[in-house]
Amino acid sequence: MTQATARGFGVVFLLVGLLGLVTTPWSMTRGLLVGLFPVNVLHNLVHLGFGAWGLAAGGTLGGATAYCRTAGIAYLMLAVIGVLTPTGFGLVPIGGHDVWLHGAIGGVLTAVGFRGRTAPVAARY
Repeated sequence: MTQATARGFGVVFLLVGLLGLVTTPWSMTRGLLVGLFPVNVLHNLVHLGFGAWGLAAGGTLGGATAYCRTAGIAYLMLAVIGVLTPTGFGLVPIGGHDVWLHGAIGGVLTAVGFRGRTAPVAARY
């Protein structure tokens, strides 16, 4: 399940990053992805980075576990930062609807990453 989650989020992040690059301004000015989520070019590139990382990490259980844990915690932190400073310190807009979305993404990834074993247990006879 951990590997499928890492790969699944990787695909989604890649698609969201590409959609953002195609539909919002290629600048640091804020655009709205699907009319709801504030993004700029740097935000879209971050999505592409998390997407590529998820696909690469999904190849092994250890990599997928590390991705889910690390990305999950990062997204939970982004949700908190989005509440405190929605402009993302002037770099990436992470306020508005991004707050609840980042919180949900972080919650799912963190739960999957910390839910149990990190490697298969050898059979004992």
